Amino acid sequence: MGPPNTADRMLAAKREVAEAAAALVEPGMRLGLGSGSTALLFVEALGRRVAAGLTLGAVVATSQATENKARDCGIALADMMLADAPTGLDLAIDGADEVDPAFRLVKGGGACLTREKIVAAMAQRVVIIVDGTKMVEKLGRFALPVEVVPFGYAATAARIERTFGVEVVLRGDDAPLVTDNGNYILDIPFGDIADPEMVAARLSEMAGVVEHGLFIGMADEVLIAGEGGLTRRSAAR
Repeated sequence: MGPPNTADRMLAAKREVAEAAAALVEPGMRLGLGSGSTALLFVEALGRRVAAGLTLGAVVATSQATENKARDCGIALADMMLADAPTGLDLAIDGADEVDPAFRLVKGGGACLTREKIVAAMAQRVVIIVDGTKMVEKLGRFALPVEVVPFGYAATAARIERTFGVEVVLRGDDAPLVTDNGNYILDIPFGDIADPEMVAARLSEMAGVVEHGLFIGMADEVLIAGEGGLTRRSAAR
């Protein structure tokens, strides 16, 4: 057997960062479970701790895929549709599509950004787990996702195009992709985003926009998986 290839090494690094994130979870914690491939590895690692006897408080998932993974791993979840659902969490562990040096994030590649943002806002502490390819100098390497209501989505897209001077793409090849919340995703290929705060503010003001993929001031710590090992960076909110 030859030496592991790059993909195998990266998967091993992701598993390492997932295990490190699972080690941050303390008994009784109210916890938010994020989405994405690295976050799902964290759920698997957390499931092993639960199987070994770790008890948790309320646990909330950010997507249907994460809910399914958590249940498969023996992790009980709170029903967020109930009046007595938790309104606060001790810790949220999530992935990101991009992270810049100021700990601003782009999320929504998996089309669950609204639930991800709700969970992040509920948490006292948010830890982002990513592989090194997600670290960027400027946000905008990929298109920025924006979740919109289906009603009048073409008008919303046109409004975004006029505001920013960019072409908006409805996600979905043969038919629009529908999010867990029944909405559509518009992808905005900005290129480098010079002023993420301004873009976030302008999008938040638009009728028809449910949520945008810019997460600003929400990440407290980033754990980065790389072929050379694990890197941990912290920043004040």
